[in-house]
Amino acid sequence: MKTRTSVSPGHERAGMGPRVAAGLARLVCVLSLALAGAGLLLLAANRIYLGVPVFEEWVEDTVIAVGFSTVGAVIAHRFPPRNPIGWLFCALGLVAGVLLFCGEYAVYAMVAGPWSLPGGEAAAWIVTWLWVVHSGLFAFLGLLFPDGRLPAVRWRYFAWTVVVVVVFGTVTTAFSPGPVDSLSLISNPLGIEGAPNLHNVVEVFVFAVTLVAAASVLVRLRRADGMERLQIKWFAYSAAVLAVGALISWVISDAVDARWLRWDVGFVVTVAGLAGLPVALGIAILRYRLHNIDLIVNRAVVYAILTAVLAGLFEITLVSVQHVLLAFTHVEDSGLAYFATAMVMAAMFEPLKRRIDALVEGYFLQDEESEKTTETMF
Repeated sequence: MKTRTSVSPGHERAGMGPRVAAGLARLVCVLSLALAGAGLLLLAANRIYLGVPVFEEWVEDTVIAVGFSTVGAVIAHRFPPRNPIGWLFCALGLVAGVLLFCGEYAVYAMVAGPWSLPGGEAAAWIVTWLWVVHSGLFAFLGLLFPDGRLPAVRWRYFAWTVVVVVVFGTVTTAFSPGPVDSLSLISNPLGIEGAPNLHNVVEVFVFAVTLVAAASVLVRLRRADGMERLQIKWFAYSAAVLAVGALISWVISDAVDARWLRWDVGFVVTVAGLAGLPVALGIAILRYRLHNIDLIVNRAVVYAILTAVLAGLFEITLVSVQHVLLAFTHVEDSGLAYFATAMVMAAMFEPLKRRIDALVEGYFLQDEESEKTTETMF
């Protein structure tokens, strides 16, 4: 005898049934993968021509289109149709596929083989504003994970703020003049001449609401217990990696005017976070082997803090030693300053590591009893 899924008849009458939902999720997944595949083929075709720009976000969009759409189809199949998490995954993957395809299509149609394909300007125009919608979906994923509800009633005002920012940003960037941000040689075909280009302003607002949405996860973590706490830890760890990569790429690299920092460090960390996020979220939601995350988080936090502290101390010590040498010898000996600073850092490494390790372990220790209780469920 076949058993039915745990979706009530009321749910089926109010919306789509589980079979329809699963079929639609699979269709979205296939469409996302097809768009990503077509975009990669166009990328290969564009690379044949010298001097043709590369769509800058092609790696990130490929990872999202493949990872999020696949995991989203699994989650949407396993959970009731009204649970928004699986659909957010599917939407994120589909939008990434559209961005990748439209970006490479615009490059091919307008730069590599000018006017060889129709609709190049339309594809470029879609790229100018669709990234705002994509960022808004990420913000709502942070706000609604893991149960599909906001962390508290008061967060609904922030949710509406996200909607306002996304609508404002979408309309503004859609008609801002000048080059498309990720397609440097192509200008916005519908940009209003003489109007201000507000792309950077919109980018700041979008980045700000996305960070606040990520911070809402910490609110949930403080209040959650048992299974939900473990699910949120998977999300928090993966999102933290992604947030660090984004901060390095878009904030720190611009602040210190170091483009290499964006591509050599921030890009790698961002892609690692994007690749890990759908896997971690899928594991968390499907409740599989959740009890191993604490050790991973503990080690990562310890070494992240240790690296940041040592980096700051290195700069301070190096500058101080150089000033001392200059004051006493009137010669700025950079080689001696670097050697002395390295010796100081080596001496401080273990004591600092022990102190930071104890601090972080003390934080995780406060949840140990609740996690042990949850582990008995597996």
